[in-house]
Amino acid sequence: MEKTAPVPMRRPPASAKSEQRIRDILRVARQVFSEAGFQAATTTEIAQRLGVSEATVFTYFGGKRELCVRVISDWYDEIIAKVEDNLPHINGARAQLHYLVHTHLRHLLAEGPGLCAFILSEGRARNDDFGDIYADLQRRYTAPLMRILAQGQADGDIRQDMPLRLLRSAVYGPMEHVLWDAILRGAASDAAATADHLVGFLWQALQPPRQDALALAQFRGEVQDALHRLQSSENSAGGTY
Repeated sequence: MEKTAPVPMRRPPASAKSEQRIRDILRVARQVFSEAGFQAATTTEIAQRLGVSEATVFTYFGGKRELCVRVISDWYDEIIAKVEDNLPHINGARAQLHYLVHTHLRHLLAEGPGLCAFILSEGRARNDDFGDIYADLQRRYTAPLMRILAQGQADGDIRQDMPLRLLRSAVYGPMEHVLWDAILRGAASDAAATADHLVGFLWQALQPPRQDALALAQFRGEVQDALHRLQSSENSAGGTY
């Protein structure tokens, strides 16, 4: 799996104590960004919660943006690792899709509405500094779904009359609406039950159209065309339909 280049730190950790300090900074930074968002969050607040000076934060990270990028990247690395590690052990496109949807919902909802809103909103923000970073992370994150869809098409389990990018949006779009609904309601959702309902709905849309249904639709279209031609012919002849 292709990895994003790690975010550079001001000083590489030289000891276990330094490594623990970095983990502590990232843990608290995730909390602060989740509560305040990128614009309102400050390294001063992060340092105060840790009980250290702001200079200590700058010892390991060049500033708020670099720290935020690391928080976002770490979150994506966590969920990408979960998906990539387990998908190979799951058989069938439907089962794999269910695992991916369930993992996505559970991972975001378990973090609480703050981080969920932070990840979703910063990813959609315009004119910010995170566009290229998010683009790369999104490519890595959506790659497993694209493989599921492509293999499902090859196996005849998923419709082939739509491009993969549209099928990808058909999966992630509903998931995002579910997450925003949970955020706005301020109530935790049952990730497992929601995944069951969502995949049941999505799978019907992703499956190849039934040939008998296609034939019936074609027959109806031909009948409607014939009626339209008959009506046009009678009207032009002065008759009444």
